[in-house]
Amino acid sequence: MLNRVVHLLPLELKAVLEKLPETALAQLEEIRIREGRPLELGLRGQSRFAGTDGTLRMTADGAYKPTGDICRKLLERITNYSLYAMEEELKRGFITVAGGHRIGLAGRTVLDSGSVRGIRDIGAFNIRIAREVIGSANHLLPKLLDRSRKSIYSTLILAPPQQGKTTLVRDLARSISYGLWGQGEGAGWQGRKVGVVDERSEIAACVRGIPTFDIGPRTDVMDACPKAEGIMMLLRSMSPEIVVADEIGRDEDGEAIREASHAGVSVVATAHAYDVQDALGRPVLRRLLEDGSFQQIVELRRTTAGFMHRIISAESAIRSPAAREPTAVLTAASTSTFRRSGADPAPVESGLQRGGAT
Repeated sequence: MLNRVVHLLPLELKAVLEKLPETALAQLEEIRIREGRPLELGLRGQSRFAGTDGTLRMTADGAYKPTGDICRKLLERITNYSLYAMEEELKRGFITVAGGHRIGLAGRTVLDSGSVRGIRDIGAFNIRIAREVIGSANHLLPKLLDRSRKSIYSTLILAPPQQGKTTLVRDLARSISYGLWGQGEGAGWQGRKVGVVDERSEIAACVRGIPTFDIGPRTDVMDACPKAEGIMMLLRSMSPEIVVADEIGRDEDGEAIREASHAGVSVVATAHAYDVQDALGRPVLRRLLEDGSFQQIVELRRTTAGFMHRIISAESAIRSPAAREPTAVLTAASTSTFRRSGADPAPVESGLQRGGAT
């Protein structure tokens, strides 16, 4: 995975990371660089610190510590030596580079009338390495089919950060666009027109408007566009049958999704929430579930064995939210597991229940 972002790294930092074991490089998801503090790595959801010799450590003792000069060089590279040109991105606290890799930034904020105008004295970076996992939606998509319309139900995907939401919606968009609905009733359905609103340039990883990830032949992308505006622009100009968006949560996002729903367009969107209970505590998400803008909810969870999902109807979640089994208990009877490796991983399923959780 390192080769995807190696061009961004100062030579000193690159030299340390290239000494990592091959197994660690294959699992690398995050590189956390903090000036004068230990270099932290995210490896398939596990945190480790890197020594100067490439060894991985459970604690920060003896770990490599990037200097201020290295942080300055890194900032220059990711901004193409122009902080001014990246002013809007700095205001949001992250920069997305070619390939869909998002680099989070932390430092001293610059305020203007109480609002954040930018960040200066940047001393911490989080390089999140984007990856394309073809087939990661194979075992979820057939469970979301709207057979009456030969399409997909409007679906809200819930998970905390770094649980694979973006990877999953990317593959859902690809599969729907190609018409890869899986075996059963969906076999033979043609692909649908998909509109992707890619506010952070992570889903399609467009370069000059052209996707670098495979998101299907019938997919149009509104890149680096706020979700609410992007959804309305797609509805007006590209006649999508399905709209895909990542990390919704603002009032204006909710209004745009509601408009899409009233226009007969299915919406697949992600949101930060541990489970349905958390989602119902967020007013925007609660209103969307109550008014039927989403018919299905997917709780996504990462485990050491892979990824697990649980599907719940929005109607049952609203009607009796307290009656559900706690999401933290993900048993084989109510979940299915898929792994990131391989295009068509075998599910781990047993006696899937029909009803509140399928």
